[in-house]
Amino acid sequence: MRKLDTLFIGLMLFSMFFGAGNLIFPPFLGAESGTSYWVAMAGFIVTGVGLPFAVLLAVSLVNGGAQAIGNRVHPLFSTVFMVIVYLSIGPFLAIPRNANVAFEMGVKPFLNESWNVSLVLLLFTAVFFALSYLVSLNPSKMEKYMGRWITPTLLLSMVVLCAVGFVKLDGQLPSPSEAYQSGAFFKGFLEGYNTMDALASLAFGIVILSAIQQRGVTERKKLTNYTFKAALIAGVLLSAVYVSLGLIGGKMAANGTFSNGTEILSAASTQLLGKGGVTLLGFIFTLACFTTVVGLTSACGQYFSKLMPKASYKMIVLAVTLIGFTLSNMGLAQILKVSVPFLVTAYPLTIVLVVLTFFNRYFKDSKKVYGSAILFTAVFAVMDGLNTFGLDLGPLQNLKEILPLSAVGLQWIVPALVGTGIGLLLSNSGKKTPVTEEAEA
Repeated sequence: MRKLDTLFIGLMLFSMFFGAGNLIFPPFLGAESGTSYWVAMAGFIVTGVGLPFAVLLAVSLVNGGAQAIGNRVHPLFSTVFMVIVYLSIGPFLAIPRNANVAFEMGVKPFLNESWNVSLVLLLFTAVFFALSYLVSLNPSKMEKYMGRWITPTLLLSMVVLCAVGFVKLDGQLPSPSEAYQSGAFFKGFLEGYNTMDALASLAFGIVILSAIQQRGVTERKKLTNYTFKAALIAGVLLSAVYVSLGLIGGKMAANGTFSNGTEILSAASTQLLGKGGVTLLGFIFTLACFTTVVGLTSACGQYFSKLMPKASYKMIVLAVTLIGFTLSNMGLAQILKVSVPFLVTAYPLTIVLVVLTFFNRYFKDSKKVYGSAILFTAVFAVMDGLNTFGLDLGPLQNLKEILPLSAVGLQWIVPALVGTGIGLLLSNSGKKTPVTEEAEA
């Protein structure tokens, strides 16, 4: 495969990752973390860039991708988990979230108070999803549309905004907010969950592998090698954008109080470029959200059409588009309210599966290791998700809070290690000790 092909696939991967959450969360982290910015951003990049990178590599290493990784726990677990992941990063959460953010930033600032916002949202999402449907219909041409045309335009727009910000904004980083005064790295680590990119990697893996295979690459080692190179390109670009947006957020903190990243970027673009800045920012958000929706729609189409052979790729893409269109008209606040509890539940399971995949050669697909590790992780991950919904678990709550790292939201790590250890013991105890000739005599 040509180096230029790898570059374009890497750019396509960047554009699929770079959506609403990738724009919203870094500037708010910068404003909140203040002088603890670099430590917090390091944590954010671990889960916002490093973890998706690791997931892609894990998927490329296993014949059968993410589904095969889940099968090491149990085929039923794999199917249920992957269906939940695809529906969440697809039509039920991430897709409508991106469409809504595109509207909030690309259209709403230009509306008069007399306009019917709900009607305009309906019209905007109708056009938005019609275009995403048309582009998603032909996955073989996605690299051409997104890698060669849309992504360079998106990156150029981002460079203009960030360059002007660095030149004109001279505010100093403030003192960190209460949340970042201690454990800034772990706070940034958890904030990286919100990008949803690690879960998206489970879905995007099939798209990237298909793009590479279409160029005649079939050997597993070469597939992993090209996936690594494409992911490295996307990862470097994402890290650069996150750092830049975070610094803009940190410098804007002196100019007022902001409740989220969209407010920071809106204020920054207006201050830096006037009405032209609002237009540029709206263009960036709309383009970024559009590419992510296309990538997620195509990934869902490829996965569900293989899971249900009677349903064609085009049929699945149409269904995903219609569901996303319907839910996007519910409003951004409701979508975000549902997404956070799911993320804090799904991320630990994803992390454990990926880590076990990289060490798989030491316990050779042992279902006891995978099953025990996932079981112990799931108990505390689900508890954390229920807490995020606002549920008090009574005595179980006390158990959760006494675990190491519970103060920084990572109480699932020790149970995961314990579960892995128990799985290894069970796996080794089940092996028969070979009888030597001397013993037989």
